[in-house]
Amino acid sequence: MPRYFLPLLILSLIACCIEVDISVPSFPDMGRYFNVEDGIIQMTVAYNFLGFCLGAAIYGPLSDAYGRRPVMVWGNAILALGAVGCVMAPSIPFLLGTRFIQGIGASTSAVVMFAMIADAYPQKDKAASLIGMMNAVFSSLMAMAPIVGGFMNEAVGWRGNYAIVALICLLSSISLALFLPETKKTFDPFYLPKIRRDYRKLLTSFSFISASLAPSLSYAGYLAFVAQAPFLYTETFHLSLTQYVLHQSVIILCFAVVSLFSGRIIKILGARGCVIKGILLSGVSTTSLVVISLVSPTSPYLTTLFMGVGCIGAALFYPIIFAASIEIFPEIKGTSSSLVMSMRSFVCFACVGVAGHIYNGHPLRIALVILSASLLSAFFILSLLRSGQFTPKFSLQGAS
Repeated sequence: MPRYFLPLLILSLIACCIEVDISVPSFPDMGRYFNVEDGIIQMTVAYNFLGFCLGAAIYGPLSDAYGRRPVMVWGNAILALGAVGCVMAPSIPFLLGTRFIQGIGASTSAVVMFAMIADAYPQKDKAASLIGMMNAVFSSLMAMAPIVGGFMNEAVGWRGNYAIVALICLLSSISLALFLPETKKTFDPFYLPKIRRDYRKLLTSFSFISASLAPSLSYAGYLAFVAQAPFLYTETFHLSLTQYVLHQSVIILCFAVVSLFSGRIIKILGARGCVIKGILLSGVSTTSLVVISLVSPTSPYLTTLFMGVGCIGAALFYPIIFAASIEIFPEIKGTSSSLVMSMRSFVCFACVGVAGHIYNGHPLRIALVILSASLLSAFFILSLLRSGQFTPKFSLQGAS
């Protein structure tokens, strides 16, 4: 592979990693600009994940049939089109539509990138090392995104945050079209009956569904909080935008730091130990969020503390369960990856949508949404462990 292969893949994923976190500091200003309720602005996240859900379901089979390169090039072109539309949005319906288009394109890199690495580096140790390095970069970018978004919003307004994403998307799309090599050597026919059989096989497997939904629910609860956080911290907690950004960055860093050292932590605690301890931490923290919402509903520091602890718990079990979901049917990894990402996006869409619909400015309702997602996640994980048919394994691929 050429030396620029990995930088191209990293560039294609940067926009996917930052597009939500960089935009949320602008949500209050966007609500005032479009003169709509907070819940409508939060739907920009939900519609993005709905598009991601639909795109992720098809990109795996398409890349198997027609090659990784054309799917990556066209998918990132769609992403760039949606991103430019967000910058130019004259109305909230237009913005929601372009966020939906952006989600369809964003799912391309998330699904196809790992397949390209597996194609190009058949040595498992080499592939795992490369993916681990990428995860470290992406975790750092996610932690910095709300800080950049906060300062950009103060400097040029909410369109500036979407403009950053649009510029990255355009640069990525052009670079992929010019330089990305094809990594798949043989192509499988695009045969709809086989695809339907593969999806039926996955959707009728309790182990696959549970292993897919458990980390998805945890991530969806976090995203529901992210969508509400700018309103919660600036309007309910009466913090400045800069103070909110710092709180949000601390929460993201809790997940990022544990994710960066997940390999070492698993060696110490063992895969099963990480899963159990992660569930306990998540359960305690999300329950505590509900309690403090009742007894101290205007405390930003306790909210940040327990959200951070919850993210630490999720970071302990997320990569293990996520990686295992792909390995349940190793003969159809591409289709498995597509369905996992699609299901995760749909759960995020539903969770963010519900949270935005019921949010009334009080932290209790969002805390209940997060607790519900955490409890459902724990139910699926414990059901898997008790069934005896599931043994958690660790792969650096799952840390994405």
